[in-house]
Amino acid sequence: MADSYRVRSLKKPAQWTVEVPGSKSITNRALLLSALCKGHVYLHGVLFSDDSRHFLSSLQSLGYDVRIDEGQHTVELEGCGGVLPVQAGSIHVGSAGTAARFLTAMLGVSEGTFVINASEQMQKRPMQPLFEALISLGASVEWLGEAWHLPVRITGAGAQIRSLEQEAVLNLDISTSTQFLSAFLLIAPMFPHGIRIHITSEKKDGSYIRITRKMMQEFGVEAGFDGCDYTVAPFDGYQKTEYQIEPDVSGACYFYAAAAMSGGSAKVKHVHWDSMQGDMKFLKLLEQMGCSLTEEADGIRLTGPVDGLKGLEVNMNDFSDQALTLAAIAPYASSSVKITHVGHIRGQECDRLHAIVTNLRNAGITCEEGDDWVCIHPGKPQPCKIETFEDHRVAMAFAVMGLGAEGIEILNPGCCKKTFENFFEVLDGLLNKQ
Repeated sequence: MADSYRVRSLKKPAQWTVEVPGSKSITNRALLLSALCKGHVYLHGVLFSDDSRHFLSSLQSLGYDVRIDEGQHTVELEGCGGVLPVQAGSIHVGSAGTAARFLTAMLGVSEGTFVINASEQMQKRPMQPLFEALISLGASVEWLGEAWHLPVRITGAGAQIRSLEQEAVLNLDISTSTQFLSAFLLIAPMFPHGIRIHITSEKKDGSYIRITRKMMQEFGVEAGFDGCDYTVAPFDGYQKTEYQIEPDVSGACYFYAAAAMSGGSAKVKHVHWDSMQGDMKFLKLLEQMGCSLTEEADGIRLTGPVDGLKGLEVNMNDFSDQALTLAAIAPYASSSVKITHVGHIRGQECDRLHAIVTNLRNAGITCEEGDDWVCIHPGKPQPCKIETFEDHRVAMAFAVMGLGAEGIEILNPGCCKKTFENFFEVLDGLLNKQ
């Protein structure tokens, strides 16, 4: 892909019908659940991106039998019921947070010694609460770089966990990432007497945790939650032979946002209200800003307001992947937009609050930020180059801003390969039909 992408502004409101890839979050959870199943699992609708390819290659490096058909968006995998095929090896998780957290947890409660490598970007992301929990269970961790970060050499606590005569109990802080909790819930079959996870942080639940619990249920296991502790009773491996992965609502939101901003219409095929993904809340947010929503047989259609979007203040803690998307269309609202309770996004692929403020100010938009909030005032974006900080969501969100202004150029558009590698091809195809 070219070093930059110059966004073409819409000449008239968007009138789009589009398909998006499978969900990254659901794909990577399904891969781990399948690996922990007993026997053959056939996954449909798999997302193939940098993140999922790193997850798949890591499973292959660990000895799993994986058959991949990217053209058909399928993966076949032979699960081993919670026992790893090998007891030594090395994996590379790239920049995939799910692979980093989920596979580190799995290896940390296994039997064997493994090296976990990661990209420079992933090496900066928080991991300490996960490592602390694994060490409390008996794992041994050798830092191969900065302490409490990847890369590491980890010796699993499998023998100690197997020797327990009751459920394993651990304390966990999920304030910086709910992926820590999802990791331990997903690997529950590796605890022969079950597991109890006591959440020590103020944040105790979240949309991605609910996805994890729902998928565990679909694979035959209940994860209980009493408001403070999560529990999984002993069970003998997940049970599933076939699973359909939902389309990626996070990716769908960029097209919905374009329709909202332009006063047009967008339908994303196969997105329905029964989706388990937390970013469905973004559609309801756009409705608050003046959009209308209609569920059709093949997907949800959003129609933007003719007289422009309304400003608002919103707590986006539970669907923070779309904070960038809202920030990118906020200049087109009739009054200020304030996004709150999103301090944790400073520790994601980049400092996303910093990325929002930097790029909006470069485009001549007035905004202010605090530790966990940003406030954006109406204005006409001016020609500028968008610094993506190697973050796929920065690139896609600010491409939407560029649809309403002239001269917006996205640097390093190839970073979208993390989750939606043909995003700009899909966007060009829609713009060519305008």
